[in-house]
Order: sequence, then C-alpha cells, then structure tokens
Amino acid sequence: LSWAPSPGLPPDTSAALLASGPDGEMLWLDVTYRPGQAPCVRLMGRYLLPPCKQRWHTCATFLPQEKLLVCGDRRGSLLLFPCSSSSRCAAESTSIVNGGTDLVIEESSNELEPSCLLHKEALSLESPLSVLFGLHGKTGVTSVTIHRGYIYSTGRDGVYRQLRLRDQQLEVLQKHRPCKGLQWIEELRFTSDGDLLVLGFHADNFVVWSHRTGENIRCIPCGGGHRSWSYCSSPLAEVFAFIKSGDVMLYRCEAEPCEQQVLLASLHGREITCVRRLGALEVPGQATFNVFVTGSEDTTVCVLVLSENSRAAVPLARLSDHISSVRTLALAMGPGDEGFDDEGLSALLFSAGGRAQIECYRLLCAGDTACESAVACQVMHVASHRLDKHWEQKKNRHKLVKMDPETRYMSLSVVPGTSTKQLPTPWKFLAAACSDGSVRIFGLLEAARKLVLVAESFHHQRCVLKVEAFLHTRAGGERHLLCSAATDGSIAFWDITGPIADAADALHQAEGEMQPLGLDAPLVTVMAHSCGVNSLHIRQTAQGQYLVASGSDDGSIHVCLLEVALDGGEGLAGTCLQVLERLSRPCAHAAHVTGIRVLRPDLLLSASVDQRLTLWKRRPGELVPLSTTFFHVPDLAELDCWELLEAGGELRYCCVLCGQGLEMLRGTASSKPPPQEEAP
Repeated sequence: LSWAPSPGLPPDTSAALLASGPDGEMLWLDVTYRPGQAPCVRLMGRYLLPPCKQRWHTCATFLPQEKLLVCGDRRGSLLLFPCSSSSRCAAESTSIVNGGTDLVIEESSNELEPSCLLHKEALSLESPLSVLFGLHGKTGVTSVTIHRGYIYSTGRDGVYRQLRLRDQQLEVLQKHRPCKGLQWIEELRFTSDGDLLVLGFHADNFVVWSHRTGENIRCIPCGGGHRSWSYCSSPLAEVFAFIKSGDVMLYRCEAEPCEQQVLLASLHGREITCVRRLGALEVPGQATFNVFVTGSEDTTVCVLVLSENSRAAVPLARLSDHISSVRTLALAMGPGDEGFDDEGLSALLFSAGGRAQIECYRLLCAGDTACESAVACQVMHVASHRLDKHWEQKKNRHKLVKMDPETRYMSLSVVPGTSTKQLPTPWKFLAAACSDGSVRIFGLLEAARKLVLVAESFHHQRCVLKVEAFLHTRAGGERHLLCSAATDGSIAFWDITGPIADAADALHQAEGEMQPLGLDAPLVTVMAHSCGVNSLHIRQTAQGQYLVASGSDDGSIHVCLLEVALDGGEGLAGTCLQVLERLSRPCAHAAHVTGIRVLRPDLLLSASVDQRLTLWKRRPGELVPLSTTFFHVPDLAELDCWELLEAGGELRYCCVLCGQGLEMLRGTASSKPPPQEEAP
C-alpha cells in the first residue's frame, strides 16, 4: 500500500491509495473523507505491473496535467501508466465500516456489499506506457517526486535520478550520488529556500544531507533501515519518529542559532584541475553572465555562472558520475537532437579522468529571472565509457595484455568538422591522450547514446599529456589532423582522416559496434622540449598555416609554424606537413607552464605555476615579453581564453585560470614591447 496526492481533488479532504495485489495487479482508489462521516472510496483504475520475482509497487505519484501515473516497484524499475479522471467505478460510492476493514456500498435494503472488487472488471487493466527496468538496481525504488516539471526518483542503490517526460516516455537526464556511504536513500525534500534535502540511512544512522552545503545537517542513531519512520522539520524544531524493537521512538531537536558563517562558499572540495568557458548569456535587466564548466580532484564536474556585477560564482549543476578525479574537459558547441530551444547556450560536454572513464552530457543554459542565479541549466546524461567495462566484450582477450586499471585520460579534444555530409551518420569524434602511452579516438552517436572506441595507437610509448585536433580545409575536401604531446617533450602530428572515415563506415554497418582500428604512423614528430609538455594550443593563420604553441615542465615555450601540403594524385592525395619555422624561449617562466594560448599570429599568452600571466610578442626568431601580471590562484592547472568586443569597438581578451581556486582576468593587448631600461 502507498498513498499519493489525488489528482484534481483537494489534498486536505482526499488522497489516492494504491494497492498491489496478486498477479501484479495494482488498484488506484480515491479516498474522500469528511469530519463526522465515513470515508468514501472509489475505484479509479487498474494497472498491470511487469513480471518479476517481487511483483509489487513501492511508491507512486501523479502527473495531473499529463494525466499520467509514475510508480516504482520492488525490482527497482520505474513505470509510467495512463490515468484519466473520467475513470469511474460502476458503483457511485463506497463506504468503509466495521472498523475500516471492509469496502462496502450502502443500499436501501441496508445490505452491505463489497462493491469495488465486484465491479473492478468494468475498468480495463492498463499496461505501462514506458518502463525503465531495474533503474535503481534490485533493491527497489523508494520514492518518486515531481518538482518544477521534472521527475525525481530515489533508491537503495545510493543514487537519485532526475528524469523528464518526452512523448509519453520516461527519459533519464542525470543521476546524483549525494555522499560516500549513503547507500540507502529514502526520500527527497525540496525546501522553500531552494535547497534539496536527501533523507536516507547511513549504516545505523538516519541522515539528512544538504545539496547546498554538501554535508550532513542531521545524523540520528536509529539502528538503520528496514523500519517505519517519519521525519518533519520546521524553523522551530525537527522531529524524527521511528520504530525500534517494537517500540515507537521519538527524536526531537529544537532549532539552534547557527554559529558558523560561510564567508565564501567553495566550488569544489579539492583542487580544480580543468576549466572551459561555455559562453555568455544576456539576461534582461541583469548584467552579462559567463557560464563555465570546471572539473576537480573531488570527482565532480560543476557548471557555474559568474556575474560581471556581483563577481560571485554561483553553481548551477553538479555532476557526480565519475568514480575518480576529473582531469580534462572538452566542449562541442551546437544544438543536439533533443529538440532544445534555439535560445540560450547548448553544447555537448565531455569529461574524463581517472579509471579510464569518459562521461558525456548535453548542456542547455538559458536566462531565467525566476531562478536565484538568473540562469537555468538543464543537464542530460548522454553516454559513458570505461575501458575495463569493455574488456570482457573483446574477442581473443586471452592473447592481449589487459588494460591498466589505473589508466587516466589526461586531455580531450573534439575533432572538428566530422558532422558533415561526407559521413553516413552524424557521429562526433573525440581524441584522448592517455597515461598508458596511447592516443585513442572515440565516436559518439548522440541519438543512440553510444560512445565507442574506434581507433588507438601506442606510438609514444610513454604518458601522453596533451592532445589537440584541428581541421584543414582544401579545395574539394577536408583533412582531420591531430597533435599529441608526451612526457619526453615530443609533439607528434597525425592525419586521422582515413581512420575516421573507416570508423564511420564500420559503425554504420555494424550498428554502433566495432573493433578498434589502428592509427597510421605520425606525419611529423618534433622534439620541442626536454621534458613533459603541459600546455598545447593550435591556431590557424590567415595564410592557411598553423601556429603550434606549447609549454613545458622546464618553464620553456616552443612555437612552430606548420604548412599542410598534399602529395600524390588528386584521387589518392596524401597529407604532408612541413615545419616552416621553429622558435623557443627557454626559462620563459620559473616553473611549469600549464597554460598557453595563441591569441593572434603575433601574440601569445602563457601562464605558469609561478603565478605569472605573461603576454608575448612573436617576432621572427624570438618571443618578446610585452607584459606580466601576477594572479592569485596557486598551483595553476589550466587556463581558457576568449575574445570580447566592447561597445566602443575595442577588442579585449579575457581568460579564466583554475587551480587552488578560480580567477577571471580581462585586459587589452598592446603591440609594443615595454621600453628597455638603460644599464647603469
């Protein structure tokens, strides 16, 4: 048995009772009660639960506007049923008498007859419209909640999920894991001040966890789950009642003034390892909002906004699907296949890091004055990939060396220009630099939610730190090129046009499944540094050439100018890379250069662990420093840059830096170096 608010009826005088019976049949009974009168019961619907060993429902709620019923069952599945307010029992009303145990109908003959069970055959037995089988594992769904048009479900698998309804089908947007050890989640409570409270059991304690603060705000010893309980909170007190050893126990806590004041809320629990700017949003009546995505050692990804007026960073969404640290992020801008509005920012977000894990999300951010942050963010989980999960599916795996479970993805780059007419299906491709010495290419089909490993190469034979993909366009076709950098200071350039085309054909024929292909040998390898390459960026010049800038552990900066040429006939044209110019600046910084960007063909920006942000003028054969700014973020991990056109037509450059914190800087670029001081 379970209770739910009855659709279309006042909650103070009516409720919906859902009862599971034999053979998976579930009844919906409307119970109306008035003071001094016997409750009136009316049978509204009959539903058939899917076959399973434990065939009964555990929770339910209604979607009144869509005339639908969502319920969870003991098998961990989420079910969607049709429900209509016009469903009626053949009898107009029933009464509960004899101590509330018998369903009866009152007649003039004063005979008492069980009406609902006799007339239930008049209602058809409805089958589910949508089934998400085993969504919460085998331990069951504990609650279903509706909030702001989204469906939230909880289970005893330690996860709560956000879903939406699309074409009368349940669709999972994302899942959340509140905190480590909270495996038994019972219920969600949305507070009036915008916080989300997660109620559950951790070991033998009842726990109330706050999504806003990211910590437990209440922990009550009760003996653990498998017991009846009830929790109520108000500004004055909190009350928790539960049954233990047959006794009814009551815990009451009076509200106490909070002595702790948060001066500045943290974005992550540990170091921020990567940052990407999603874009800017103009909200009516508000200042411009910059939307960023950050990844951290605390295994979470955070989508946040930074207001230019308040200069405060406000988190919009936290993604907690990673089981290890997040090392790198990549964005593919543009709308997807989900029917999103054209307004706002839409992009595919790839995040990767430890345990060889990649997660993919579809982000949609738009201005919303009703939100506290003035920006609303919708996140939909698209696909995920882990190498060890796919190991058991490999053929002849006994002949292969099993992948290292400690493999980390160090860098990601979306291959541009792959969603073109040259490919049979709209696959997007992603390049990854891996700590096991490989460069891997993945293919994503968003509509089918598949992320597949399509090609790999172990050319470097050592940890690959950075990877960057770029597109060369020529008359009659395109060439997909890739640049990878390793811990020995080498930078390799690949032509991946052929492998991508072959992978797209194989995926199209095999319906999304294939064995990884091998990448050809690199076109050119440049020994740019004496040790690891920590930063890498490529920019195309107006002449169709490519500037490749890199920074190293030894504090040096290397820049090379490349030209793409074609050899062979027109039908069998190959790719040839020529290095036109190389220049190096040893000891450009006093520590690791962890961020570099080519702003213009003659202008570079570099950032280092020495907390200096330096602007460089590129001249023939040398790099000349223009200016240096000290920033406040220790242990710099990465930077991202973008251009900003002011109202007066002035072009400014902005950058965001991450490490032990987050900092955003803005400035103009002068083309003249500072005057040299005369020697005494």
